[in-house]
Amino acid sequence: QVQLVESGGGLVQAGGSLRLSCAASGSIFSIPAMGWYRQAPGKQRDLVAIITNEDITNYADSVKGRFTISRDGAKNTVYLQMTSLKPEDTAVYYCATMGWPTARGRLPLDWGQGTQVTVSS
Repeated sequence: QVQLVESGGGLVQAGGSLRLSCAASGSIFSIPAMGWYRQAPGKQRDLVAIITNEDITNYADSVKGRFTISRDGAKNTVYLQMTSLKPEDTAVYYCATMGWPTARGRLPLDWGQGTQVTVSS
């Protein structure tokens, strides 16, 4: 089991930027993929961005062109750079390790505790 600790959340005005970090307790090289999810109050937790162990990335349509996921293997850390933030981006953001592809897609395995992002209008 991998321990994940997110940081970097906060309050920002619309149009602003934030960078979230997710520090893993061990090497991320052997993990098939890492993902960032978010959950707004009263809504389900949705996948926002994913990066595979081959550095292939994919994004939810709602954040394409605004968010960038990356990883630093030397620091065992995954990042989510968020720009042009909108009030609808307000949510708790969670980092997760993800497994190999299945018929149901990649499934999350381990979760961090989450970090709050609030975007004011």
